[in-house]
Amino acid sequence: MKRALILAATHAIAIAIGFAAGVYFLPILIAPPAPPMAQVEAASKAAQFKGEFRRTLKDSDALHWGEGTVFVGADAITLKGRVAPGPDYKVYLSPEFVETEADFARVKPRMLRVGEVKTFENFIVPLAPGVDPSRYDTVIVWCETFGQFITAAKYR
Repeated sequence: MKRALILAATHAIAIAIGFAAGVYFLPILIAPPAPPMAQVEAASKAAQFKGEFRRTLKDSDALHWGEGTVFVGADAITLKGRVAPGPDYKVYLSPEFVETEADFARVKPRMLRVGEVKTFENFIVPLAPGVDPSRYDTVIVWCETFGQFITAAKYR
């Protein structure tokens, strides 16, 4: 009986580790290639605003972070940098800077979800016609599936 419990426990632990590794590595394996640097450069030059993603934000940690310069233009949000790999990343424009999950939840009703992040090194997220980035001051990357703060940058 004791042996069966030990086997069940070790198998459950192995399954949990395998699941967690799959959640982490699957987005990396299926990610499309990053946009060409020439395209990133062109989009960044057309931007009206810029900010910095930093690893040192309150709710950023070893698995949830971003670093680099983010450019906000009339047509796109562009990152020259990296974000931690993960699933279901969404980009939001926010009327105020947030750096915690609690603050995100508080401000979310006033935010605008503008697109998805599919690459983890450099990205370009197109903005829908009619989106006015000057109505906001912060770009946020958020993991929708797990309700996890990834990074944010104040651009105005």
